[in-house]
Amino acid sequence: MIEINSDITIEDWEFTESFMRASGPGGQNVNKVSSAVELRFEAARSPNLPPAVKTRLKRLAGRRWTTEGALVLQCDESRSQARNRELIRERLAEMIRKALVAPKRRIATRPTLGSKKRRLKAKKVRGEVKSLRGRVDPEG
Repeated sequence: MIEINSDITIEDWEFTESFMRASGPGGQNVNKVSSAVELRFEAARSPNLPPAVKTRLKRLAGRRWTTEGALVLQCDESRSQARNRELIRERLAEMIRKALVAPKRRIATRPTLGSKKRRLKAKKVRGEVKSLRGRVDPEG
């Protein structure tokens, strides 16, 4: 069980962990020990997450979100399988915590008169610089 906050907990049946051999350095150990962890969290079917949180989690997950609505995370940072399991569970919890925070609504504002004048003045100056770049008249 993973505790996200006081209201939300992820039950053990909602995710599966599979183990495989990690890539990279590690000598003989890397060829013998299945220390890498792949965590598959069935987010779309989770009864503990509100629909709005699921939508934000899907956006946060990006390519790690499958077509079936599962979130797939991998970890092979440590040589210890237990440590990799801890890391991947922490990562899942952190990702869900990020999805819990609703983004602030943007309030549309109009540009000030001063900012409009500054923009137009800058455009005018830039236009003058560019107009001076033409071909030079040899008789001038």
